[in-house]
Amino acid sequence: MEPGKRLLSLDTLRGFDMIFIMGFASIVTAICALFPNGDSCWLATQMSHASWDGLRHHDTIFPLFLFIAGISYPFSYAKQIGKGATRGQVYAKIFRRGIILFLLGLVYNGFFKLELSTLRIFSVLARIGFAWMFAALLFINFKPKARAVIAAVLLVGYWLLLKFVPAPDAPGAAPLSLEGNLVGYVDRVLFPNHIYQKGLFDPEGLLSLIPAIVTAMLGMFTGEFVRIPEEKVSGSKKSLYMALAAVAMLVIGLVWSLDFPINKKLWSSTFVLVVGAYSLGLFALFYYIIDVRGWKGWTKFFEVVGLNSITIYMAQRIISFSGINRFFLGGLAGLCPEPVGNLILNIGYFMISWLFLWFLYKKKVFLKV
Repeated sequence: MEPGKRLLSLDTLRGFDMIFIMGFASIVTAICALFPNGDSCWLATQMSHASWDGLRHHDTIFPLFLFIAGISYPFSYAKQIGKGATRGQVYAKIFRRGIILFLLGLVYNGFFKLELSTLRIFSVLARIGFAWMFAALLFINFKPKARAVIAAVLLVGYWLLLKFVPAPDAPGAAPLSLEGNLVGYVDRVLFPNHIYQKGLFDPEGLLSLIPAIVTAMLGMFTGEFVRIPEEKVSGSKKSLYMALAAVAMLVIGLVWSLDFPINKKLWSSTFVLVVGAYSLGLFALFYYIIDVRGWKGWTKFFEVVGLNSITIYMAQRIISFSGINRFFLGGLAGLCPEPVGNLILNIGYFMISWLFLWFLYKKKVFLKV
């Protein structure tokens, strides 16, 4: 990997990941609904989250984004050091990014409604910010072998904690159930009115931040590996080794899941490994196709999204893309049978969101945190 060279595969993969939450998942569901019993078919169910234990494609979007953020950091850190950044400046940038993402999460949760007594504290952006922040602090202070041990300790320790310490306020409930898990108990005690399900549970709660740190760490291990000079390890071999590592993580995660179920809401250790395997395998594929083989003609569509991922995440909360969409396509959709009209509106919403990002891309406007 040449110093200073940007990984097009990373921007493309980030864009591929983000399209599912900017409307593509709804398009898939709407297409399925055109067929008998399509609403409940396997593909349609993959566009929503598992209710508790289990894994669907929609559960992979968030951790893949965090994994990608991890991959980016070894490149960012090397760039800072190359420019002569001091230790204090590196720390300041890490903390600043974590705090900004936390604050953007509060805005996303409705901070400006000023209903502070019930404002949700945790968020997807806060999870990304703090998990990445702690992983980055470990990255700059420990060598790879030490970090590998720390990652293993975090995953095993989290498993043992949840398995053997049930929620004290739910006697008789299974320790890995919605009511009986320690993750929910910690949030109920500390932030009863500031969590996703008031007084019950938050999928981005405090305790489940621990395994999420490992998700970011896995990305950073990957970024370190990809940065190895080509003369030492070729791009093709890097892709192969990453694919083999993904298979190994998948096997370990699936075997472990017999005792510790895969669960996104708990961010279980097995969820970290199985979705980490998915993330690493997908990155290996994108890296091989784009950066090794040089097949780049198809990437622009995704790159436009990947370069402004936080922008579209926040914009969908602030800008009424639905209102714009209905202004232009509501009439046409109303003339069609309901399933077809619904598909038209979903395609329209997605394309308006993408065109918004395309406009920013052409103007070279990028939100960087």
